[in-house]
Amino acid sequence: MITYRDAVAHAMHDILDSNVNSVVIGQSVSDDVGVLGTTLGLTESHPKQVIETPIMEEGVAGICLGMAINGVYPINTHIRVDFLLVAMNQIVNMIAKYRYTYGGSFEVPMLIRAIIGRSWGQGPQHSQSLQSLFSHIPGLTVVMPSSAQSVYSSYVNFAAEYKNPVISFEHRFLYDYSFERFDKGETLDPLRANIVRKGKDFTIVACSYMVEESFLAADYLSENCGIECEIIDLHCISHIDKDLILESVKKTGAILIADTGWTKISVASEICKILLEHGSEILKIAPISLGMAPSPCPTSHALENRFYCDMSDVVNSICEKLENSQRLTKDYAKNLRNSFKGPF
Repeated sequence: MITYRDAVAHAMHDILDSNVNSVVIGQSVSDDVGVLGTTLGLTESHPKQVIETPIMEEGVAGICLGMAINGVYPINTHIRVDFLLVAMNQIVNMIAKYRYTYGGSFEVPMLIRAIIGRSWGQGPQHSQSLQSLFSHIPGLTVVMPSSAQSVYSSYVNFAAEYKNPVISFEHRFLYDYSFERFDKGETLDPLRANIVRKGKDFTIVACSYMVEESFLAADYLSENCGIECEIIDLHCISHIDKDLILESVKKTGAILIADTGWTKISVASEICKILLEHGSEILKIAPISLGMAPSPCPTSHALENRFYCDMSDVVNSICEKLENSQRLTKDYAKNLRNSFKGPF
């Protein structure tokens, strides 16, 4: 058993071990908290490869670009994705376009880690899920690892082989999840989606923590409703695996997309567009899109529980679409998992 947090920490240590020209850089990477525990011990084990920074997100992004084009692999870590907004000029106008602007003369291999999503009372400016903004930009690769295996394998693969800038959104709610399957030797294509549960009645395409919620929902639907759901872990949202999704929907005739962001102009809407353009004839019923409530994130813990989707929303949406009377409450879903302990 290994937690998501520990898998990220293993990846950070192993990347610095394998490449002396790699660095971890950002706010709080060397303090006694270590970005939710993911960079603890790095200062002691790799003192020349850990760079603590002041609050200067745009400046650090520019420094990382300079490193990347000069043979250093930077891992720029942000404890909240909201802080990336301060660095948008560097990320969108420089990092994403540098290779294109100079006709391929430069490669820009780098990883930006940004933590997203639900917490406790962090409110509208410290808990957003902004993946759709960055997925819109050519030149950026955006991933949302959903498990210990996927986050470790992706980071190690990107650091070793990938020559383009990557932004990875780690969901805060996943950090305390424990996973049984973890093998440092296992490789995966970090640009591909994966079928993580087979089924014949309904396709669920999910990303980040909604993959775990979809597992809970699929198990409930199987045991109580006789509905077998196939789950696709989307993983890479900037390069959506169109063929895998269409293949699954061709079998089930139905799809629910479980995003962690707002559904307007989103990952969910992009998948609906793919289905409309390439597979409208295979749909037996209209697609379902799930995401955050269309408002800023509330500070109230009680309201926050209703702001985010969970397995009850997946179960209820599928049952309603299939005219099944089964329904779940948010309280039922909440009791199946641990509450988040806090931001640090």
